[in-house]
Formats: sequence, structure tokens, C-alpha cells
Amino acid sequence: MIVNTKPGCIWISYKSIIVGYGSVTAMHGQTLNSDYSDTFFFLSSFLVKFSGCSESKGIRYETDNLDFKVRTDGTIYTTKHVHIPSEQTMFMVTAWDHQSLDRWETVVRLLVIEKSQHKGRKQKGKKNMSADLLQQPSDTLLPWRHHQNPHGLRRQKRDWVIPPINVPENSRGPFPQQLVRIRSDKDSEIHIRYSITGVGADQPPMEVFNIDPVSGRMYVTRPMDREERASYHLRAHAVDMNGNKVENPIDLYIYVIDMNDNRPEFINQVYNGSVDEGSKPGTYVMTVTANDADDSTTANGMVRYRIVTQSPQSPSQNMFTINSETGDIVTVAAGLDREKVQQYTVIVQATDMEGNLNFGLSNTATAIIMVTDVNDNPPEFTASTYSGEVPENRVEVVVANLTVMDRDQPHSPNWNAVYRIISGDPSGHFTIRTDPITNEGLVTVVREVDYEMNRAFMLTVMVSNQAPLASGIQMSFQSTAGVTISVTDVNEAPYFPTNHKLIRMEEGVPTGTALMTFSAVDPDRFMQQAIRYSKLSDPANWLNINATNGQITTAAVLDRESAYIKNNVYEATFLAADNGIPPASGTGTLQIYLIDINDNAPELQPKDSQICERPNLNVINITAADADIDPNVGPFVFELPSVPSAIRKNWTITRLNGDYAQLSLRISYLEAGVYDVPVIVTDSGNPPLFNMSIIKVKVCPCDENGDCTTIGAVAAAGLGTGAIIAILICIIILLSMVLLFVVWMKRREKERHTKQLLIDPEDDVRDNILKYDEEGGGEEDQDYDLSQLQQPENMDHVMNKANGVRRVDERPIGAEPQYPIRPVIPHPGDIGDFINEGLRAADNDPTAPPYDSLLVFDYEGSGSTAGSVSSLNSSSSGDQDYDYLNDWGPRFKKLADMYGGGEDD
Repeated sequence: MIVNTKPGCIWISYKSIIVGYGSVTAMHGQTLNSDYSDTFFFLSSFLVKFSGCSESKGIRYETDNLDFKVRTDGTIYTTKHVHIPSEQTMFMVTAWDHQSLDRWETVVRLLVIEKSQHKGRKQKGKKNMSADLLQQPSDTLLPWRHHQNPHGLRRQKRDWVIPPINVPENSRGPFPQQLVRIRSDKDSEIHIRYSITGVGADQPPMEVFNIDPVSGRMYVTRPMDREERASYHLRAHAVDMNGNKVENPIDLYIYVIDMNDNRPEFINQVYNGSVDEGSKPGTYVMTVTANDADDSTTANGMVRYRIVTQSPQSPSQNMFTINSETGDIVTVAAGLDREKVQQYTVIVQATDMEGNLNFGLSNTATAIIMVTDVNDNPPEFTASTYSGEVPENRVEVVVANLTVMDRDQPHSPNWNAVYRIISGDPSGHFTIRTDPITNEGLVTVVREVDYEMNRAFMLTVMVSNQAPLASGIQMSFQSTAGVTISVTDVNEAPYFPTNHKLIRMEEGVPTGTALMTFSAVDPDRFMQQAIRYSKLSDPANWLNINATNGQITTAAVLDRESAYIKNNVYEATFLAADNGIPPASGTGTLQIYLIDINDNAPELQPKDSQICERPNLNVINITAADADIDPNVGPFVFELPSVPSAIRKNWTITRLNGDYAQLSLRISYLEAGVYDVPVIVTDSGNPPLFNMSIIKVKVCPCDENGDCTTIGAVAAAGLGTGAIIAILICIIILLSMVLLFVVWMKRREKERHTKQLLIDPEDDVRDNILKYDEEGGGEEDQDYDLSQLQQPENMDHVMNKANGVRRVDERPIGAEPQYPIRPVIPHPGDIGDFINEGLRAADNDPTAPPYDSLLVFDYEGSGSTAGSVSSLNSSSSGDQDYDYLNDWGPRFKKLADMYGGGEDD
């Protein structure tokens, strides 16, 4: 028997142990039967006592194995047949002190050993075995035992299975702490060394367990954590000093005994659930779940739930309950009303040790329970009657707002209102639309109302919700109301009873003929108003209307063949206006279908054609066009007039059908040319009309195919060969003249670009600004100062250059000449002196270009003693004649325009 105890609290005394194979009689007369393959045991009087922990006599014992019970005196007994498939079983015994509420635990492990099959040794084996178990230290195991047969025969027994070793977690030590001693029965003969292998020894986690190689005592080196690892599997080895195996390896199973060192942890800290208002007791709401890391097969990991608080505590402080094992929250009381309490906050506590608040560890979570709305409040009108007003002939107008009250959740199907008109609107003039924001009913006109037909409406309306009412809820009396709608009279426009009025009439009726009276009706029967008529549209201006009575007469002759007629119909629009406030008007359309009369003579077609000068080669097909319609058109009659006689002598007409005929030559040859052939065409009207039309026939020579040749066409046009040659010569001359003109223009353009004017004729010429432009190369400009072409010999910076002519585009570097400064005091000779001095300075300027260049002398008259350019060789009397400037060409045109003209200027 191996027992792990809580130090200082437990000791165990044995009375008797009965183990083995076969049939054993139980303490209560039960019989345990088995075959040799199964192991049974019966514990008849096994006493467990707890001492040193409490002096109270009110100790209560419990076990976690239903096969065993503990009496009040600590005796453990079986409650039924026990079947153990292995060589050991283990269970926990707990002692409770009801007075001091102290609690102690111990683990009891029962080992099953084999009995000898020889009857003669049965009692002896039993006795010795019991004595060994009682006398042998509890921490020493002999896993390797061999039995010698007294007759010299040796039977190899199977190795013992070492029972599991239990180690409580979170032990405080001291460490290393001895667990068990392992030894072989050969250690008395030879020196044996022991070792262990496996996870926790020589495999990670390393050195959790170790063993004394000489004594075989195995130790645990540190506190264990069952939540980290619940069990270890090691193997014990026994070898001699030379390393030779003495015994087969033995399996060691080490189980970490759970301690209640973990609180229950909720999966969520806050749980959200919902329940319909008005739910019956027992309605499921939600489930909360807490997990405990401790062993769930022991009380350490058995979690129980309870509700700590409920807020608000209305209408009852215990509206909900929770299943202590599953965590299901259900309603326990009636009276859930969303309109009073919309949300409950429930604090749920989870406690291990099967809910024992004294010894268990606890944790809490929050369950928020929303009370969901059901349609248990019908909508009710805030007033019993409503009123509104609407003008007649108006649509999509809101005439009344219906307000309702609904205590259900806003903007939900239980709150959204639906309005219906029960009575008072058989023609469907009104509808009620719901405002999605305010839930009001908007009475809207969808069909025009007529004041002359209905001056008021009395509607009965009902309101309901989108969602049906909850079971047992009835509609309120205030869910119906009356709506009174007054119709106001407005001035309505006159209308023509028969709009698009169609009448039939023959065309050509004389002016002033009365066609009809096109009158309008005023729908305002309760207003005395006069109607005035006028034309709104009369494209051909053929009609007049009487402004008072609407009588329509013709203002011109109606012509069916007019461009204003479409499909024989003429359309005019008239306006009828009353004298109401404000005035109103309506329009009416009159359509006149014109019946055709034979008032158009037929016209011959085509108007011109050509034919060969010899007969029987081709003919001319002719027809007629008549603006009239049946029966005033074809069949037509085609004939040639008798005068002049040459027409019928040269031409003949052959009838093909009622609309076509053929014109051909009667004689054998007709000279080429253009001939006017009159033809009389008569229609089939009553009376018939005829018309003499002229067809221009071009007679020309033809080829073998009957087509006019090119020369023949020209000859037929009446031109001889000489005329044709003269025309060709004129064309050639004209083209030559055009060519010469183009060449002359291009040459003039080239000269213009070569010799440009130095002054733009379009430049503005002013009194105080003069530009003197001279082109070189003339006879008066041949006296050059060749010294300007030589290098200046008095300039130091060019002394190193050889003597000779410089580049004409290279400007010598030297001192700039001092040009004269215009005197400040005006003088009549100021301009002339200034120009002469400037000219001398330019001639002596070494930096001036050595080629003919334009010298521009600009002088502004402001402040000049001359006052104006006219002071140069001119008289101030104003009688100077400038007409000769007109003869100087376009360059002086501006001056001529400014100063010419004498007294006219």
C-alpha cells in the first residue's frame, strides 16, 4: 500500500488486506468472480484516520470514486463488485470539519499483488505478503523479484509493474524531495548502480527528477505544475559496476496531483444577450462560459455559476436565474417591459470546487441583457379630428398632417405607421404617405378635385404598424380619426368641348365665307365671366374669328395646293380667355380638310430633251404633272396644235397610256438645232383643264447606237466651226493674260522685297519728329571719305596690326566723339546748326561703319526755339502751298494729307 499524504495531517492504520485471484467473499456477502486474466480485490476493513489537523469530532469523509465509501470512523469499504484491469487503483479521500470549515485531502493508492497458485503455499504467501507490506518501508519498492522453486526448477516470473507515483503540484519543498526508493533484490550480492531516463530526467525539461545511483532514491528537484505537464513517463535502469545490465528497465509513471491554484476564467468579460419583452418565465436568454485550468475531473476544476446582482431591480429583483452547471441564463419572473426597462446588467460569478464559496476560487463577468421590442403598443392618433384645405385642380399637395403616438421602439416595424383611408374618398382623390422621420401621415392629393363637383370631403382614416400586433394586443379606439378637407374655388381656364375640331370644305371658297362657330365653355359655373376669342396660330392667315361668339370666317381663298397644307388638312389654333382674376385662357385647334377641285391645269414634262435628226432611231417620252388629285388628274390627253402647220408636219405624238405619250419626228430628216415644240395637255377633271406647254427639243446627229455625238451636240446648239475656233482662241488669250499678270505680280513683289522703303507710309508723322532717310549709291553720294577705310594710326590698341584696309563690319575701338548738345535757349537756327554739327561729328567718328549707312537725326520740338518743323524755310503766315507734295509719291502722302488743301484744312 502506498499513500501520499499531506504532511502533518494524516496517518494510516491497516486492519487487513485481501488481494489475489479467484473468488473472494465480500464484507457484505458480495461475491467477486473472475477468471485468471482479471484482477479483483476486496477491501474489508481499511481504516484511514486524519489527525493533527483538527480536534473536532464532527469529521465527514468523502471520496471521489463511487466504488468506495468512507464511514465516519474512517473505514473504507466497497459499495459493489470492483473490477480493476490493472495492478492498482487510486482515489482521493477528503475530510471536512463542519465546525471549523477546515478541509484535508489525501490520495489512497491500492496495489494488487499476485498470489501463489499452489494451494499449500497460499496461506503462507498471504501471511508473508501481508507482513512484508506492513513491515517494509512505504517508500521502498522491489520491482525486480525472483522466486526459486524448492525442487530446483526455476520459473521466470514477469517483472513487477511499478505503481504510479503521485506528486502534488506547487509543493513548497524543501527540494530535492524524495519520492520513492527503487532497489533490486540482487543488491545484496553485487553492487548495483541505478539511473532514470525520459522526459524530465535526461530529456527536456531536464533534471526535474534525479536518482541516487547507489541507494536508488528518486527525488523531485522543484515544484510541479500540473497545468504545465500533468504526467511524466520515466524508465529505471539497474546495472553493475561494469555497466552490465542486471535487470530489465522498469517503467515509472509520475502523476502531478492537481491543486486548486487556478481561478475560473470567463471566455468574455462582457456578454450581450437579448430577450423579448413580455417573455414567459423560463425563456432562454443567453449562456455564459468560464473555464478552469485545474483538473476538471476533480472539484478543483468543477465550475458552478450564480447571479450576484441585477440592475435595475425592476419589476423584480430576481428577473433572471442561471443554471449553475451550464451557465444558461433564463427568465424566472414575468413583467419584462421594454417601455419601462430597456436593459438589464447582470453580474455572474463562476466558482470552482463545485461552487463552494469558502474553499473555491471565483471570478465574475457582466451579462448585458437587452429587452427587445415587440409590437405591444398600437399607434394612436393624438387628435380625433383633423382638417385641411386644397385648391381645385391641384395635385401632389399636402393638405393635412396626421400625428400619432406609439410607445414602441422608434424607427422599427413595431413603430412605423401605416395609414389607410377607410371611407369618404370613393374616387381616390387622396392618399396618405408616412413621413419616415416623424411618423406623421401626410394627406396628399393625387387626383384633381373639382370645386363644382365636390366642395368638401369627409375622410375616415385608420393607422396601424408595419408589424402585426403581439398576441393578445387589440387595436385602440384612438387608432381611427376623421379628416375634413375643404376645396377652394379657383378661376379655371375656358376649354373647347371638341378640341382638334375637324371640318370638311372644298377649296377655293370665296373670302368672307363663314365656316363654323368655334366656341369655348367656362367651367366656373359659379362665376359670371365673359369669354373673348383670338387667333393664336394661322400660318397662311386665311381665317378670322369673332372675338365675342367665336364664329370663324375666311380671310382669303383656301388653296389645297398651298405649302401650308399637310395631307389635305389646314390647321389653325385659337385662344379663349375669360375676364377672371387672374384671367385664364385655353386653346383649341381647328382642322380644315380641303376637298380638291380641278383648279390646276396639267404641266408637260420634261421641259427639254434631245432627239436624233433622223427618225426611227429614238423617241421622246413625255408625261404631265397636275397639282390636283384624283379625279382631277389623269388620264391625260396629249396633242399637237394645228397652228403653225409645221408642228404637225414635222412631229407626231403617239399615246402610250393615260399618263404617258411619245414625241417623235414625222419627217425623214430634220436639220440639227433646237426646236420649240408646243404640246397641248388636257386633264380629266370636271370641267377638264388644258395647258399648252413648250418642250425644247435638241435635234442632233447620232451614232450607230442612237446617241448624239459631241460635235453633233455642239452643232445642235447652233454654233458653226468658225465660232467654235474663235471661242477656243479667246480662251487661250485669256489664259495667257492671266499668266503674264501673275508673272508681273511676282516680279514686282520681288523688287519690293529687294528695295524696301526706309519709312513706312503708315507711320505717324508729327510736327516735332522728323526722320531723314537717304539711300546711297546715287550720283550725289560718290564722294566718299576713304580715310574712314584706313586703320587709325593714332590708336594705341591697334598699333600691332598691319597697315591696310579693315573689315567693314568690324567697329574700331576708340574714344567716342562728342556730339553737339542742343542749346537750352531757343534760337531760329537751332535745327540747322544742330544737324550740321552732327554731320561733321559723324564724318570724323572712327567708330562709324565705313559703308553707306542710314543716319537718323531725331529731334523733338519740345523746348526748341523753332517751335515746329515748319520754321525751316517756311513762312509763319500760313499761306504756304503744300499741294506739290501730292506729286512726290506715296512717301509724302501723309504730309500731303496733313498740310495740303489750303484753306480747306
